[in-house]
Amino acid sequence: MVRETIVVYGASSAEAEKVFVDAAYELGGLIAKAGKRLVSGAGSTGLMAAVEDGALDAGGVSIGIIPQFMVDNGWLHQGLTETIITPNMHERKNRMAQMADAVVALPGGTGTFEELFEIITWKMLGLFVKPIVILNTDNYYDPLLEMLDRTADRHFMNPVFRKLWAVAKTPEEAIMLVDTLSDWNDTTSKINTNK
Repeated sequence: MVRETIVVYGASSAEAEKVFVDAAYELGGLIAKAGKRLVSGAGSTGLMAAVEDGALDAGGVSIGIIPQFMVDNGWLHQGLTETIITPNMHERKNRMAQMADAVVALPGGTGTFEELFEIITWKMLGLFVKPIVILNTDNYYDPLLEMLDRTADRHFMNPVFRKLWAVAKTPEEAIMLVDTLSDWNDTTSKINTNK
């Protein structure tokens, strides 16, 4: 299945190591070259800016969604194809999820973790059915993936929900997964399995 709009979560930290910045930039370029449009958090620094720049430099469409307070603080990327300003963080995340044909999570900190866990939870509940891909650059997400396995092993999550996300080692693999993964069948959602 061809996915047209890819939402990417990622760090805004300007201190991120080059290996992560380079992978983010490459992902943005691949999204553009595949004829897809990028939706991101509209940030002007870190991996967020790198993926946006990668898409723009490759001639692609880069749409940013950002809450007003971040614009007021000067955090908005100034070169985006389109900017959507929301009143708060909750509306930002909701708009991103509404627009997504797939989600890719780059490495990041607590903000990225929060976005990733929320969209996984929505998928578990049948509220979001599109592919979720974790781009595990330089094995960054290994401890988190181990913790997610632990939640199933210790009976805090049904093992079937390990299929809610896929893991990519490279930007190329992330794009391949975006286009080959099927939508989640919501008959297996937590809501329905408890009936």
